[in-house]
Amino acid sequence: MEREAKCLCGELSIKVLGNPKLSLACNCTNCQRRTGSVFGVGAYFENSQVVEKKGTPKHFQVKTDSGNKITSSFCANCGSTVFWQAEIFQGFTAIAVGCFTEPDFPAPSASVWNQSKYDWVEFPEHWHKMQKQEPKNA
Repeated sequence: MEREAKCLCGELSIKVLGNPKLSLACNCTNCQRRTGSVFGVGAYFENSQVVEKKGTPKHFQVKTDSGNKITSSFCANCGSTVFWQAEIFQGFTAIAVGCFTEPDFPAPSASVWNQSKYDWVEFPEHWHKMQKQEPKNA
């Protein structure tokens, strides 16, 4: 199964094969600011699952509280972040789940950085939950 994620204006897109290996709802302050929402949802695909990228993304790199780097790729025209590489997940490309248009897209299985989660946000009981990420080289 081929899946395609696009930015708001459609100039930046990425196609992948199959289902993500991991999907997370992230409550870190970087994801909150990156999305303009109270959390971001990323689907992590092995780089070998990426079959096509279209458009020329702009990149922004940020160092996380744990010391890892994340490089976001976003559309220079509309500003939507479509995909990123997280140093902690070497060999994977993360894609913003909201950039897919599939209501039946596989649900996340975990919420992370819950120490900065908004008090009124609740995730399913069966999800794995982490308060924070361990520091780099811990």
